Amino acid sequence: MTASTASPTLMANAIRALAMDAVQAANSGHPGAPMGMADIAVALWGHHLQHNPANPHWANRDRFVLSNGHGSMLIYALLHLTGYDLPIDELRNFRQMHSRTPGHPEVGITPGIETTTGPLGQGVTNAVGLALAEKLLARDFNREGHEIVDHHTYAFLGDGCLMEGISHEAASLAGAWKLNKLIAIYDDNGISIDGQVAPWFADDTARRFQAYGWHVIGPVDGHDVDALDDAIGKAKESQDKPTLIIAKTAIGKGSPNRANTSKAHGEPLGAEEIKLTRAALGWEHEPFAVPAEVYAAWDAKERGNKIEAEWDKRFDAYAKAHPELAAEFRRRMAGALPANFAQVAVDAVVKAHAEAQTVASRKASQLALEAFTLALPEMLGGSADLTGSNLTNTSNTPNLRFDDKGLPNNGRHINYGVREFGMAAIMNGIALHGGFIPYGGTFLTFSDYSRNAIRMAALMKTRVIHVMTHDSIGLGEDGPTHQSVEHVASLRLIPGLDVWRPADTTETVVAWTMAVGNAQRPSLLALSRQNLAYSPKTNVDEIAKGAYVLAEPAKGKARAVIIATGSEVQLAMAAKALLAEEGIKVRVVSMPSTNVFDRQDKDYKKSVLPKGLPRVAVEMGVSDFWWKYGVDAVVGIDTFGESAPAGVLFKHFGFTPENVAATVKAVLKKKG
Repeated sequence: MTASTASPTLMANAIRALAMDAVQAANSGHPGAPMGMADIAVALWGHHLQHNPANPHWANRDRFVLSNGHGSMLIYALLHLTGYDLPIDELRNFRQMHSRTPGHPEVGITPGIETTTGPLGQGVTNAVGLALAEKLLARDFNREGHEIVDHHTYAFLGDGCLMEGISHEAASLAGAWKLNKLIAIYDDNGISIDGQVAPWFADDTARRFQAYGWHVIGPVDGHDVDALDDAIGKAKESQDKPTLIIAKTAIGKGSPNRANTSKAHGEPLGAEEIKLTRAALGWEHEPFAVPAEVYAAWDAKERGNKIEAEWDKRFDAYAKAHPELAAEFRRRMAGALPANFAQVAVDAVVKAHAEAQTVASRKASQLALEAFTLALPEMLGGSADLTGSNLTNTSNTPNLRFDDKGLPNNGRHINYGVREFGMAAIMNGIALHGGFIPYGGTFLTFSDYSRNAIRMAALMKTRVIHVMTHDSIGLGEDGPTHQSVEHVASLRLIPGLDVWRPADTTETVVAWTMAVGNAQRPSLLALSRQNLAYSPKTNVDEIAKGAYVLAEPAKGKARAVIIATGSEVQLAMAAKALLAEEGIKVRVVSMPSTNVFDRQDKDYKKSVLPKGLPRVAVEMGVSDFWWKYGVDAVVGIDTFGESAPAGVLFKHFGFTPENVAATVKAVLKKKG
């Protein structure tokens, strides 16, 4: 920091004042957390955090996550005070339309924000992903005498984060992976919206984290900057464990009547209480006014430029010693694909089309992954204890393991254990860090567990790929608890998420190509357990448009269109053959991604689904979704499934060529 006469207390009080002023101006927000954590922020951001306000995307910066994101004015104040491009007017516009200070921190909106937080527990879980990415990038790129990847991940979290079940998943994995550069600081104030948490949060947090394999420091006085500084310094010395620092604080510190009460948590202090708080803190300045000496104390631009310049020199030396590695590091951190990726994708499509295999789409996915993981060393896979079912492993991706010292092997496939939510949120952190394209598998029905993290990936526009197998009642005997009925339709409704339900090997390769190639969207592949017949096609290029005409009548014009996805495409093709025997000509449209098809231009949409032709949709899921396409009937399932062999279920629920054909005939009859 720049030399200044401002004391640590004065620096902390600047945060407190900005927080209470911004919340009051917005007439909404959470002043208590930033006021309580202000001294912790002084210790970390003032003494330890390695960052450069002039370049928020510097590759070797420390990552900071405010997991208790409702306290967003803490980080907005820090970003403003330390010199990021966040002027005071943006703090005045806290929680207002189109400001860069939304109610909860959002990556891509505010410079210096590493991840979008708000749903409690996900921020610290993202931090686990960030720390894992750092450790694996160091493995991939650091060489003797050249430590170009060497930074920490810090997370602030509160009682609410620790109550959420996802925090258990994340902390357990962080301990197992020995993420020694992960340092979490727990704002232990004992208050939530409902009041004192003691009646419903009686965990022994220190022992809990020790049991996970963490190094635990504290409790320490969360308002003693020297004690906090010392605790963070000790945490940075850890060689084989993540660290939790427990900091005892007073929520709303400085407020004479609101400190240590739930009133400080989620509502403005009020004009009179703010006046009393200013007097109690000795802060005599107008709202949003910060003295020059305080700005000088906080200003991190000079130090940030210096530490980045020093790193640049080290990287230049690295580039001279290892030019190919340096170029690869730049490529991966930029999120760019190798120059040969387009050809790799074309070759994979050509191979799938030529071989025309009849396999389950989960197996088709694994075949595609064999090609892509060979060509893309940044692909980092995994499964939530279902590797043998999801088929996310390949010959190029051995299982990731860590030795007693916390050093990783060359693994690129993660065994997440039965932690679907944790896996999804950790993948978000990996993607946000840069250098990897994460993908992870589970059963489609368990997307319910990970749904909010999938939604957060879409909100953040991160390239995360979800491999969801056993996508329908076709999984059979496991019964309705495992049979996805509403899942595909509901996932398609998440803005910014591309859902793919491919029908054969070629469509699966294209789905993977699109998922890997789109750096601004997460993708989800819904894949079958049962084998799918290969459908011959001549317009492979149109698969990437989300829907295409798979089959036309041998002669003459179609009288109707059958729209199908995934395993039901083979049903549509069989129904087409039955109808042809009766002289009824139909077109079959395969629609592997409704999301992608919806983004096509009007002319293409009309060419696939012409006006005036009756339409019948076929999908083993809820029927409501399909009416948006102007269909006349849906062969779907609007109940839960049953436990029985797949063939029995298909017949019971009407997923047979005969029923599809009968539905088409009924529509044509009704249309006259």
